This record gives sequence, C-alpha cells and structure tokens, in this order.
Amino acid sequence: MSNAGAYVDAFIVYMTDVRGASMHTAEAYAHDAVQFMDFLAERWGEDRADDFVSVDYKTIRDYIGHLHRQRYEKRSIARKITALRSFFRYLVAEELVSANAASLARLPKLDKDLPDFLYQHEMEALLAAPDATTELGCRDRAMLELLYATGMRRSELAGVRLRDIDVDRKAIRVTGKGNKQREVLFGAPAAAALSEYLSWARPELSRRRGDGRDVEAAFLTRSGRPLQPAYVYTMVRKYVQQVDAGDRITAHDLRHSFATHMLEGGADLRTIQELLGHASLRSTEIYTHVTTRRMKEVYSQTHPLAKGEQHDDDE
Repeated sequence: MSNAGAYVDAFIVYMTDVRGASMHTAEAYAHDAVQFMDFLAERWGEDRADDFVSVDYKTIRDYIGHLHRQRYEKRSIARKITALRSFFRYLVAEELVSANAASLARLPKLDKDLPDFLYQHEMEALLAAPDATTELGCRDRAMLELLYATGMRRSELAGVRLRDIDVDRKAIRVTGKGNKQREVLFGAPAAAALSEYLSWARPELSRRRGDGRDVEAAFLTRSGRPLQPAYVYTMVRKYVQQVDAGDRITAHDLRHSFATHMLEGGADLRTIQELLGHASLRSTEIYTHVTTRRMKEVYSQTHPLAKGEQHDDDE
C-alpha cells in the first residue's frame, strides 16, 4: 500500500481544484477511499491494496455487502458509494483505470427524514426575541432576520463581508459550498434590522478591537473580531430556548423554514433552488413533502368531517 498516500493527496487536489468541492468534503471522500483500500488489503493482501485495475463491479458490490455487515447506516453507505464514484472518476481522469467500477453501484434507499421548521407565528416570536437596544441584541436580530429572509447557511452568514451587502437593492452576495457565489434577497424587515446594526451597533463593536482598524466581516463578536459559524448555531439555540420554539430547532432549520414558507406562499421549486444554492433540484424537492405534511395537519384539524383523523404521508 506504498502509493496510498500519493493517491489520497492527489485525489484531494482533484476534488478541490477540479470538482470544486470544499476541503471538508474532499477530506471526507479521501477517508472513504482509504477505507476501501483497507478492504482491498484484507481481501487481496497488502501488496494489492491499490490494485484498482482489478476492481470490478462485483468487488464494489462485495464491499457494499461488507459495509452492511459492519452495520453502517444507509446514509453512511450512500456517502461512501458516492465517494468511491468520485475516486474512480479521478482514476479514470488520470488514466490509471479504464472505467469507473463504482458507477453502476446503486445507492441504498434512504428513509425520508423531513426537516424541522418553525411555523410563521413561531418565527415571529423568535425574530422579536433579541433586545435590539443593545449592540449584541441589535446584531443578533439582524442575523436572525437575514437567516430567515434569505435561507443562508450559518457559514455563509458568518462569511458575509461589508462589500457583499447592498441594502438599497436588498441583496447580499454570499459564497456557498464549493466556493460558488450567488445573490440572495431580503425584504423590508431584514433591511431595517440590518441598517440599524450597520449604522450604530457594528461601529460600536468594531471600536472594541482597540487597534483602530476595521475588518471586512459584516458580523463581529463582542470584542470586534470576525464572528465564526459556531456562534451562529449557539445564538439561534439561545433564542429558540428563550421563546420555547422547540428543542430540536437549530440555525439550519431557519433555512428550512425559509424554503417551506416560500413554497407555501406559491414560490416555484426552481426559484427556491437558486436562492438556497442547491446544486440539484432533488435537494429542494424535500420541501414539497414538508408542505404536504403541513397541509394534511391543517386539514385534519380544521375540516369538520376530518377532525382528529390521521393521514399518512405520501411515499
């Protein structure tokens, strides 16, 4: 397995530079590739751990069976198959193998795991929770408003720079997964909260740095430094608990709430896909199941001939 390190390093470069994946994704896929090499070493011997030319569909199928016997969850197995497809795509690109042996492997059917979201009245309570008369409360309200108004990921929000914001146009340029940029939009409430934060709260936080310099980051910590994504998670959880909006709700669920409410309001899936920055429409389609579930709940609770009835979600 002497060439394993070289293969792994080159694969990471291929994923980030050619495929446009984040370093986190590239390293996760590389780890899965190493795990497959370990399987080949156990099956064929250490000296053939990188004998990718001999790998065929049956080898891949045997590996998937091995993962099932090791009691990996379906979602983990699906990720490992996807990683192998990318790894063999890299091997084909480098002319190290002639065909992608993992291309025909079927992903396990995943159980539908519908995302959590807040109803509109819960969202209104959450947005009103921060004390906007303080610098930190003003900042937190602006962040909550933007998370809900734009559907941004917490990492995208933390990465927003001052020059990315156009308050007059009510638009922000964000950098998402794979360093892909897109423009997100927001309405009057978010614009008002953001303007208030930028006009007095942020300058106050910036002065606390004590060195007279400003930073590009739009959202700052108590000490005037760029705010990290981990804080966004903590901040949302703090206010969710404050208004008793649900034990499971996180910052990412504000993104789900944005998409769900947009769909309920009549937006089409393609528009929501663009605003969320989803590479595939399939990722966006899960919200149709959420709104169907919500529709059935409302029907069973309000229609005089259906009150109390349970309706199974569509498969």
